[in-house]
Amino acid sequence: MEIKEIVTFYINESTKTLDVTFRTINDSEDEIRTSQIEFDEIDEFGFSNIISINDDFEDFDDDFESDELSEFDFFGNDFESDIISFLNEYYLVNPNKLPKPEFF
Repeated sequence: MEIKEIVTFYINESTKTLDVTFRTINDSEDEIRTSQIEFDEIDEFGFSNIISINDDFEDFDDDFESDELSEFDFFGNDFESDIISFLNEYYLVNPNKLPKPEFF
């Protein structure tokens, strides 16, 4: 089992979870998997940088132009690859927690 791609993710501060939908290399384009992983578990695996992505947005004020934001890619390959690396490691150690695929 290996994660192929992240479909969506959300750092949920109120529930202290990473809410993520993804596909494994065995999933078709019509399938997704949805998971909710607690911050404590993410931190245990040494991926606390994933939790702190929302902190990066606090540096911007109301005068920040939206076109400037489009040029500054928070959710680029580096951040997404961190989530993929975490998920691959997490599900390797906890294969029973891997969610079943659902049709999209």
